[in-house]
Amino acid sequence: MPALVIPSPGSPARPRDPEVRTGPTWKDAPYPVVVLDAKGTVVDLNPPARLVLADHHDGAAPRGAVPAWLAEAHRRLADEAYVTPAPPAAGEIGDRFFEAHPGPLSDGQVVWWLVDGTGSRRAETSLRSAREQAEIRAMVSSTLLASLNVPRCAEVAAQLAAEHLADAALLVLPPAGRRHSVTHALRGRPAEHTSRQFDARDVPGLAEALQGFPPVPARWIDPGALPEWVVPEGFAGPVGSVIVTPLPGHGVSAGALILLRAGTERAFTPDEEAFARLFAARAGTALSAARLYSEQSAITTTLMRELLPPVLENLHGVDYAGRYRAASDHERIGGDFYDVHPGADASQETFVVLGDVAGKGLDAAVLTGKIRNTLHALLPLASDHQQVLTLLNGALLTSHHTRFATMALASVRREGRRVRLRLTSAGHMPPLIVRADGRVEEAATHGTLVGALPSVTVRTVEEVLAPGETCLLYTDGITEARGGPLGDELFGERRLRQALVECAGMPGEAVVERVQMLAAQWLGGGGHDDMAALAISAPRTAPPAGADEAPGRDT
Repeated sequence: MPALVIPSPGSPARPRDPEVRTGPTWKDAPYPVVVLDAKGTVVDLNPPARLVLADHHDGAAPRGAVPAWLAEAHRRLADEAYVTPAPPAAGEIGDRFFEAHPGPLSDGQVVWWLVDGTGSRRAETSLRSAREQAEIRAMVSSTLLASLNVPRCAEVAAQLAAEHLADAALLVLPPAGRRHSVTHALRGRPAEHTSRQFDARDVPGLAEALQGFPPVPARWIDPGALPEWVVPEGFAGPVGSVIVTPLPGHGVSAGALILLRAGTERAFTPDEEAFARLFAARAGTALSAARLYSEQSAITTTLMRELLPPVLENLHGVDYAGRYRAASDHERIGGDFYDVHPGADASQETFVVLGDVAGKGLDAAVLTGKIRNTLHALLPLASDHQQVLTLLNGALLTSHHTRFATMALASVRREGRRVRLRLTSAGHMPPLIVRADGRVEEAATHGTLVGALPSVTVRTVEEVLAPGETCLLYTDGITEARGGPLGDELFGERRLRQALVECAGMPGEAVVERVQMLAAQWLGGGGHDDMAALAISAPRTAPPAGADEAPGRDT
């Protein structure tokens, strides 16, 4: 018995019967399909295409009308004599985006298959926008953090905001007194700084932003209500949209950012507002870091001013010169110090002190500052070196510091053309005296350390400097400078004395400069301790007639 054959829906049971479908056709496609003749007229379309074109024509779908971009693509295709495969065309229909892929039919007709690419296009746009924003954020962070100067940082932030976020940007810093620092920038123009006194409540959301509260949505701000100072001179057209957002800092607000967009531009979108907040967060971090650095730098400068050795000059007819070099080249202070405290007039002694605190660096510098302040308080007793050192020793023993110090004291007074010195060494190298004939003498003073033992024992001696002679006080950083040809030999007192022999008759300024130069050359590039040198010189010239000087014989 022959097998029974049942035709499938897609097989030609009766191929000549027009009522029988031979299989799925383009009209059954789930996406829009449009058939155009050679002239671009709609010949046929499936139901999805009818709905799409109906939306495009506000409910009516004229059979002869297709979007302009599709009509243009069809015309080019007809002019170029259809080639398979032809590139797809693309464009918008209503609020959707389609790609149109052509296919040949008989009699010069072309079937256009419309593929909805709205989702992928939006995803690509979002991805591209995210990448651009990431690049901008990275650039903003690196650019802003490159400067620790507050005005420069504000200037860069305003310029970047105007370039990437809006047509104009204003950066308002917290008030200093009653005035605010305002930095504004227009796109393509340099930023400008102004200082203004205004009521932040006049700008919606500004008072809250300056206090660190969350931003007010842009749609809540009426651009027409902005005061005149908010709109920079040269802004193109009326303001159409405004963003006011805080600049978050380290625990406190670093200011506020105001973004302006002209009325001819589109309003700020929620995504743009979110990006503006991210930008403001980075700008606030940079500004806060710059402000913190500026404050710390100001504090450091103030403290450093008190710790740095003073600039020396001629006092009451006596020349003073000093040089100091810290142990580290990147530091300016350390454990060596010197001070010169002039008397009330030439009849009073000038009190000179040079010291060396055990250790180096900032910790040693802090102790030198305390010692210098203590000695300053003891100036009324400066004529008695033993008493000054005893009181200082007691102060150091009762402090929390465990460091000790060595010191050389000098009380100086000019008598005629000569200079009389009282010298005391407390655990320090004795001063060296450079005579006019080239001899180098060591003052016969000695004593114990300060801050190490319950009591201090010292011996004070007197010396006299003739015109052109110099007394040098120095620290062991000079004699213990290790270097030389092999890099392991100390500079030593012998070399120092030889250098001073060559300095006979030279001004004190030249003596200390020469000593420091020779020690530095001996060191080469090696490490070293703090080095300090102070010269007390009797000028070669006689004091001016009528000058205030202590009485004494010119011997």
